[in-house]
Amino acid sequence: MTTEVRSLREFKMPDVGEGLTEAEILSWYVKPGDTVTDGQVVCEVETAKAAVELPIPFNGVVEQLFFPEGSTVDVGTVIISVAVAGEAGAAPAAAPAPAAAAAPAPAAEAEPERREVLVGYGPRTGTAQRRARRTTTTTTKAAAPQPAPVAPAAPAPVPTGPVAEPQLGERPLAKPPVRKLAKDLGVDLRAVTPTGRDGVITREDLRAYAEAQAAPAAPAVEPVVVEAAEAVVAPVPVSGAGDVRVPIKGVRKATAQAMVASAFTAPHVTEFVQVDVTRTMKFVRKLKESGELGRDVRVSPLLLVAKALLVAIKRHPEINAQWDEAAQEIVVKGQVNLGIAAATPRGLIVPNIKDAGSKTLAGLATSLGELVETARQGKTSPADMQGGTVTITNVGVFGVDTGTPILNPGEAAILAFGAVRELPWVHKGKVVPRQVTTLALSFDHRLVDGELGSKVLADIAGLLEFPKRLITWG
Repeated sequence: MTTEVRSLREFKMPDVGEGLTEAEILSWYVKPGDTVTDGQVVCEVETAKAAVELPIPFNGVVEQLFFPEGSTVDVGTVIISVAVAGEAGAAPAAAPAPAAAAAPAPAAEAEPERREVLVGYGPRTGTAQRRARRTTTTTTKAAAPQPAPVAPAAPAPVPTGPVAEPQLGERPLAKPPVRKLAKDLGVDLRAVTPTGRDGVITREDLRAYAEAQAAPAAPAVEPVVVEAAEAVVAPVPVSGAGDVRVPIKGVRKATAQAMVASAFTAPHVTEFVQVDVTRTMKFVRKLKESGELGRDVRVSPLLLVAKALLVAIKRHPEINAQWDEAAQEIVVKGQVNLGIAAATPRGLIVPNIKDAGSKTLAGLATSLGELVETARQGKTSPADMQGGTVTITNVGVFGVDTGTPILNPGEAAILAFGAVRELPWVHKGKVVPRQVTTLALSFDHRLVDGELGSKVLADIAGLLEFPKRLITWG
């Protein structure tokens, strides 16, 4: 005789990007009591990079939704439980019952290790190692007070150099944003004492350590001055009539972190040039009228700007590079993944066209149209926003002449394309109205010298002034 039993299975928030630590639940598509099947989408979540639908990896009946819509949930946290039907074997084996009861325990522990995950995303593993390391950290913390004679010499309660010893050479636990902050501050995470759950180093741990390191170098009266300065720079916010507070999360939070990291890591240089693009605008009109690139293909000035940038990179491949701080190397990328900054209802995102340099003008036009449309619909996937090597931002669509664009983190250059205006211009010895735009190229001065940056910008300008060069130079 067999009996059907039901067991609860839990589905945790997966890492739907590369190293993302949290996601916001936008909407639930199921409720307790609903029957779900393997692969059925149960909710939509928004990460710092995209809105993603999550499929459940097993069959069953929804038992509980752990978070309401609008909640921000850490990766690895249970968000839904499902009652799963199963078959239990016949019960005559009374004596071996304790052994049978003990057997499922290891299986239950192993279950999270083998759970199904979204296609393209890997499971988070190593939870056993994390717990073991927490035990080690706790033990070493208890042993830390042993060298009593050293304690009086420390002017602050936050450990400095000697704290690196408890880590015993292991890789410290910290989330990617904390590792990035440590890198920017020049702090070795092995020297920081963790206070977070499971021995994870938090931002507060890092800042406390950095402040403790800097404190001894300051004179005794300095703290009073610093406190006064902080009171002026960061006053307590006072809410006034009509004020609206908007939570910093999702795309806005990711954009803020990325821009701060880029602005204070890469030394930016921005160069400008005004260009007579009258011939390019005529060329765009002819392409539209002829339909040579395809009847459904959208042709715009941005397409020609993108092609001009790709040709310039082909002539100067050193600008398509990345700074590898850990290896102390400059990595010249083998292909150009062209990012297009797109303003969406969710905020600014920068999806990219993979291997754009190998595409024909028609192929580039198709890819550009698909990228823009997908971004507008909010369907851009995390994979489409990974691996960019150079970016274009089209500020001209807002009627803006130019700007000083901030580099997308990890990239060496970004081109701003300004509004095209009819201006008085010297053409063939006479002042006549011509269509003119302003280009701005920001680049990482660690990788790109002024000569290289200037040559790239001059080439882009030359190609847009005489678009026939797209054929002869390309």
